[in-house]
Order: sequence, then C-alpha cells, then structure tokens
Amino acid sequence: MCTPDNTNADVVVVGGGIGGLSAAFALSRLGLKVRVLERAKEFGEVGAGLQIAPNCTRILDDYGLLEEAKSRGVVPDRMVMRDAVDGEELTALDLRDLEREYGFPYMVIHRSDLHALLLEACRDAGVELCTEQGVVAYGQDADKATVTTESGTVHEAAVVIAADGLHSVARTLLVDDEPVSSAYVAYRGTVAVAEVDRPIDLSEVVVYVGPRCHFVHYGLRGGALLNQVAVFQSPKALAGQEDWGTPDELDAAFAGTTDIVRQSLPHMWRDKWWRMYDRDPIDTWVQGRIALLGDAAHPPLQYMAQGAIMAIEDGWVLAEHAKRLRGPDGGIDWAATLSAYEAVRPEHCRRVLTTAREWGELWHLDGFERVQRNALLRARDIDDYSFTDWIYGPTALFPEDEPPMFEPVPLSSADRITDEPVHMTA
Repeated sequence: MCTPDNTNADVVVVGGGIGGLSAAFALSRLGLKVRVLERAKEFGEVGAGLQIAPNCTRILDDYGLLEEAKSRGVVPDRMVMRDAVDGEELTALDLRDLEREYGFPYMVIHRSDLHALLLEACRDAGVELCTEQGVVAYGQDADKATVTTESGTVHEAAVVIAADGLHSVARTLLVDDEPVSSAYVAYRGTVAVAEVDRPIDLSEVVVYVGPRCHFVHYGLRGGALLNQVAVFQSPKALAGQEDWGTPDELDAAFAGTTDIVRQSLPHMWRDKWWRMYDRDPIDTWVQGRIALLGDAAHPPLQYMAQGAIMAIEDGWVLAEHAKRLRGPDGGIDWAATLSAYEAVRPEHCRRVLTTAREWGELWHLDGFERVQRNALLRARDIDDYSFTDWIYGPTALFPEDEPPMFEPVPLSSADRITDEPVHMTA
C-alpha cells in the first residue's frame, strides 16, 4: 500500500508487471516522479522462463542492468529447432555468432527474476510503488490525467501509462474489442536439473515443432533449473467446450511425438495451464494524456518470444522521446512525446503480432506441408539472419528507422531445393 501525494506525480503507471516496471524505471531515469499502481497485494510475476533477444538485451545494457540479468539467467550457445515427431534437427542459430552480429547477447531468464531485477531498480530509483490499487476508471482534462481505484482513491499525474495487461481497462477507451482465442494452451514446468532423468544440453534453447503441438526447453538460473513448455491445440476448444486444455488433452496431443518430448511431460505442472490469447493489432494507443503500453496495446501469441520484449521496448521508446522533447525549463512536451511514441510503436508491434500468428501456423503443420517446411528449414544457412534482422536490430525511435520485413518463403519452393519434388517419405 501507499498514501499517494497527488501533488508530486509526473507519471502514473497502471500495472506492476515487467512492462509497467520497466517503463517506470526508464522514465524515472529522467528525474521524473513516477508512481506505479499494482492491483495485487504484492509485486510479483507468475510463469517460468523468458527468452530475451538482442533487441532487448541492448536496452537492459542501456539501463545498466544487463550484467546483473545475465548473472540471474543463462546465455546459451545455440537455438535449435527439431521435428517433434522424429527428433530430427531442422535448423539452428549460433547464438554466440548472433551476439557478434547484433552486438548484444541472446539470454534466457526466469520471468520472476527479471521482474525482481526491475522492481529493485525502481526502488533504487525512487519510484513510488503502490499495491492493492485496482484501477477501474480513467479521466483527464487539459492539464492532467487521473485514475480511480476500486477503493475510490484518485491518482493524478501529467500522464497515465496503462500497462494493465491483456484485459486492459484503459484499452476500452480506444477500441471495443475482445481477446482472440487461438484454441492453443500452454503447460509449463520448471524442474531442478539434478532431478532430470535424461541427458540435457543446457547450452541450447530447443524447440520441437509438431502437428498441432510444440515443446520448448532450456536452462534457467545459471543452469540449476530446466524450463519446459508444452503447447498444443485443444480439440475441446475447437468444439466450443468451456472446460478446455485439460491434462488428458495434453497427453493425447503429444502421444505421437519423440521419446524425449513424451518423457518430459510428467514434469509439467498439471494443476495450472495457460490458454493462449492475443488481440488484433490496433493503430491508436493514445487518448489525450493516457497511453497504452505492453500487453494492453499488443498482446501477442508467444511464438516469437517478443511479448515482454515489446513491453520493455515501449517504455524505452517513450522515455527516449520524453528526453528528446524536454524543454530548457525541464518540462516535457507530453503531447509531442506521446505522438512520437504512437507514430512508431503500433506498426512494429503489428508486424510482431501478425508474424507470431503465422509462425504458430508454420510450427504446427502436419502431412505434406510439414515435409515441405522441414525441407526448407534444413536448407537454411546457419549464418542467414534475413529472418531476424527486422526484429533483433536496434529498436526504432522513428517510423523511418523501422527496418524492412523479411521476405516470406512459400512452402511450395521446397521443390526447388533439390530440383525434384519433395515427397512424404523424404
């Protein structure tokens, strides 16, 4: 809890997750007085591992947090994609070479560890951290924005940043939409490496892609933990049933996969699962002095591992424009700042959201299309970064800085790899 002093907040951030805390820290570095409002009784994160690509480790480095983040996580050597049915390696990224290419590492870290790091940074920076502050209403006039909590407390500031997640209250100010169900569900589980009953190479991030399912594993906390994620399409969801994604569906979805994947399933948490939703992209994130950030603006499916990263990028871009548009008297032109933020971030995030949906379809192919996909992936050069340049490079501050998208490769082009048809028996 906290007792707000409404006379001294420059920025109110609604939501104390990774997006809200990283934005609060970024803005506090400008000397702004920032207050974070968290609905829960204490700050914390639920979940397991996060993959943090160079476009985000670059920002953590700018914040002076990268070395500490690396000490809490793992910097792997390779990312490997395998076929979930037969275990065959399809393609890989040399993550050490990737670091040389983009200047910053690819790392994996427990979600709660990154959240704790950002929370500590906010405390050290003097951010006002308030719990049990569920926001139910927003308001504004020409000079300030306000939020009202469930208890009737009113917080006001020059601007309000709404980082209130997939079910954002603030988003309803801008668009009348609902989360979109993918009919896929994720099971997660971390297990002490010492308890794993099979050989595991913790220098690799591995994804097994299969028909309507995939499985991911990698090390956490310096290699002491193994993080595992099992994702599958729920027949019950497709049938319109309310009780979907249940453990019996988990076992059925992976029944036809390779031994390594099936042997991992007993280590998954079976009392909790995450139904996978996103929202359609929107171009308008700002209304007056209120702006959306993170999943409130762009909740993605997880196939590109960019959800938390996009939220961190949002806060960095917002703070960079605030710094650029600060006047000689120290005052910030918030209208221009929010306009600049909205000019660049929605288009980037639209690309990520739509690409994540397409990658999900690609990962989960079956039949002849699976064979074509595998042939194309096997033919990829390990040092080909044409599919990552648009995402892993420096975060754009202006629309003209946004790099061009990659050129999609049609599945039908698999026949041209060997100048002969690709068959089911290939």
